[in-house]
Amino acid sequence: MSGESSTESFEIGRRVHSLNDPRRVGTVKYVGGVEGYSGAWIGVDWDNDGDGKHDGTFNGVFYFNGRSQTSASFVRSEKLSRGINLLQALELRYQTTSSKDEEDEMYVLSAKNKRVSIQLLGGDKIQDKLSRLDELTSASLPFLGVSSLGVSSDLSSVLPNLKLLDLTGNLISDWEEIGALCEQLPALTTLNLSYNSLSSEVTSLPQLKNIRVLVLNNTGLSWTQVEKLRPSLPALEELHLMGNMISSITSTSSSDDQAFNSLRLLNLEDNCISEWSEVLKLSKLPCLEHLYLNKNKLSRIFNDNESPKKISDLFPSLRCLLLGANNIGDLASIDALNVFPKLVDIRLSDNPITDLARDGVPRYVLVARLTKVQVLNGSEVRAREKKESEIRYVRMVMSKFSNKPAEIELLHPKFNELKKLHGLDDEVASAENTRPKNIASGLISITLKCVGPSMGEKPPLTDKLPSSITVKKLKSLCENLFKLRSIKLRLFLHEEGSPFPTPIDDETSRLLDAGIYDGCTLLVDEES
Repeated sequence: MSGESSTESFEIGRRVHSLNDPRRVGTVKYVGGVEGYSGAWIGVDWDNDGDGKHDGTFNGVFYFNGRSQTSASFVRSEKLSRGINLLQALELRYQTTSSKDEEDEMYVLSAKNKRVSIQLLGGDKIQDKLSRLDELTSASLPFLGVSSLGVSSDLSSVLPNLKLLDLTGNLISDWEEIGALCEQLPALTTLNLSYNSLSSEVTSLPQLKNIRVLVLNNTGLSWTQVEKLRPSLPALEELHLMGNMISSITSTSSSDDQAFNSLRLLNLEDNCISEWSEVLKLSKLPCLEHLYLNKNKLSRIFNDNESPKKISDLFPSLRCLLLGANNIGDLASIDALNVFPKLVDIRLSDNPITDLARDGVPRYVLVARLTKVQVLNGSEVRAREKKESEIRYVRMVMSKFSNKPAEIELLHPKFNELKKLHGLDDEVASAENTRPKNIASGLISITLKCVGPSMGEKPPLTDKLPSSITVKKLKSLCENLFKLRSIKLRLFLHEEGSPFPTPIDDETSRLLDAGIYDGCTLLVDEES
């Protein structure tokens, strides 16, 4: 076959993968000659930066626009694959038996460094069951170069029981073919098309009434294109849209019968949403229980022109809200979460508000201010932790804002409610009307544990210290108590319910201001 004819099947826009590496996937952007080189070439813009050598301009000549400086390259047609169809992939994955050479590669080394072959218990039975496609209930076909779903009337008889189909990282783009596939698989409820470059033209989709879970992570879809899927997915319960550069939620349908009325989980992690007003466009979804917004660009929950109190009827079913790794840094945003009537599971980790080094607050402040929280940052908030956190929070506010009721009402809206709940009125009066007459009245009990690798084994030490001393002074005391003068120390607060200890890095803070409280445990570590 001549070079010209061998390139005919590689039309511009076709998805391809490297012949020897189905994970190296790209899009054909150019077909033709390259100045200074003989024959025909395929210009490919690879999905992963670094898979190419240039940006579509080669030796000073422009051929096509690559995504980045290292995403494009020219390849001979014989080095590329246009992919295989679905049934071929199933046969490759489930009906190909292991060769003798492959079986010989399955071994462990004995104590005398000799190979001992492994025989999988029941391996023949498992392989026999998997080879019968009509019994498959789930099929995982990631990065196998599937470019055609090969939809035919026979597919329903070949895969009558298939409920879950994972097509991650293949060459699929045509929505019409995707719709036809779903129609041909009567039992299919879960479809994963992540890392496929799906067409922006969402047309000709039938009613996919059986699809409950649709995973479209890193597919390049905008929310406008997602909206076009609404009428075809009336029973959808989970929708995953991670890594699609979505920055706005643009509604294209106005009728309620086109809404995702059955949607219970929406995953928008690792996108570009920066305004809470965009999130509020999702708040009318009646059944939405889980909303994942980790790794976006949110800095506030409710903007200055939005009143949380006026929209407390929104997100009526929301129970879990993940906001980790955003830019949230104000306590007003934390208080705003209390307006959602059923919200009990919240993630705020990796935000400025949880980073003490960036003027954040310790866990107990968040637990106290979040009225209904039962899980915070992946850790259960038990009744004991909730009560102790609220009491500590009230006492912290009393210490900082004594005789400043206006500031307390403005900055700590739950203070009076919690003070009354825990019967701390008398304690407040005592703090307002009398000052400690001796140092003992300001003492707190702290347990210190050495955990540094070069500190040796030292028993924990519990002591009573003035809550008014600084963190720097406490470090000096630790040096004396544990005889650690040659080691630069770092302190961590170990709290119940928190998976990781909280660093106490501000040496100028008083113990009380740093979140160190009566009965707490501090880990004494060393600088790495």
